[in-house]
Amino acid sequence: MTANQSCNPDELEVVEWLDSQFFTEVLQHYEKAPELRLTDLRLSPASAQGDHYASVMFRACVEYSTDKGSTGKSLIVKAMPEQGGMKRRMVGESRIFQTEIAMYTKVLPKFEAVLREAGEETALCVPCLYHSLEPRQVLVFDDLLPLGYQVIRNRPLSSDELRCALDKLAKWHAVSHKLLKEDPDLFKDLQYNMATLPNFLNQSFIANALPNFIYMLDEVESLKKYKRYFAAMRRNLIQNWADTLNEYRQSPRDDSYYVLCHGDFHIRNLMFKCDSCMLIDFQLSHVGPLVNDFLYAMYTLFSSEERGARRDELIKFYLERFQHTLIKIGYLGKAPTLDEFQSQMIDKRFNEFLLLTTFLPMQIAARKNAIDPLRRRTSMYKDEDYQQEVECLLQRMTDQGYFRDI
Repeated sequence: MTANQSCNPDELEVVEWLDSQFFTEVLQHYEKAPELRLTDLRLSPASAQGDHYASVMFRACVEYSTDKGSTGKSLIVKAMPEQGGMKRRMVGESRIFQTEIAMYTKVLPKFEAVLREAGEETALCVPCLYHSLEPRQVLVFDDLLPLGYQVIRNRPLSSDELRCALDKLAKWHAVSHKLLKEDPDLFKDLQYNMATLPNFLNQSFIANALPNFIYMLDEVESLKKYKRYFAAMRRNLIQNWADTLNEYRQSPRDDSYYVLCHGDFHIRNLMFKCDSCMLIDFQLSHVGPLVNDFLYAMYTLFSSEERGARRDELIKFYLERFQHTLIKIGYLGKAPTLDEFQSQMIDKRFNEFLLLTTFLPMQIAARKNAIDPLRRRTSMYKDEDYQQEVECLLQRMTDQGYFRDI
């Protein structure tokens, strides 16, 4: 493969084992055709730089023949990074592949079956052709690109695209909420989230975010009044955020609504085709509070206007789709009201504080086509659009009581 600055560096050189023999064995197993013969193989990087940080991905265009004739298909290969560096340090000892294999082989097919039985034909994932943990951690699945699906780049989602994404998230959450009460063993291995990634909490973009944010507050006259609140969080913000993600396993609460959280529901983990969308990347899926996925989406999918003026409208849309799906699949329990949902968002305010101080500046920088947002941490906090939005968001938080008892 030729070098391409828009690709992840560790995907520019194909690992040795990703060869004709590997794909022949994968396809023979998938097609149930031991006589299958691979006739052509072309490999290329499958993602753009910055799309993901926990694996390496390749696109394989294969042509092959069986007793039934000749055909071809495009595949995506997702593997554990073999090179050193941040990716390997962060995920080398993690359980992200165990999680994703469980999602593709057990959990999501079960979700789809529940929806199908209720008359809802909804695809939550592409078919997984092959998976393995030994001797290598790897998954192979169908490529959505030839089917017309695209990752949205260099622009925000349209209103229809955002509603499509929230509709699918609501269906996912509703089915998981019902099954969590009926068949909790289905989720017993899904307890690893972003905060449990080895060394993740010590990454500089996490550890330095709050100090950079506090410095920015002190530099902007209209924001200085908020400095004392965030200064009080220096010692515990990251841990409080991690505790929110781990709540179901460590200290479940009777007043919380728990679901299977996607865990990384951002714009690069969705692919769109006209009026439909498909979720991808389930390496961080875990059981947690209902509001966590929505908060994450709010800071990684929504535009500034959608986080502000349209916030309540989109919460209502999501809750309507969540409740509609619960009724359709025969759940007899109670769904959260708008007031309950808003109250739980405030209860999980440390989650939103971390998203505001750490993830939002990176999202804004990425949308402005920064070459590598992670290398521009300090300057991201000087961005006028970011500062203006921070002022609006902090005023709303003040009005809703986010800073009480801080």
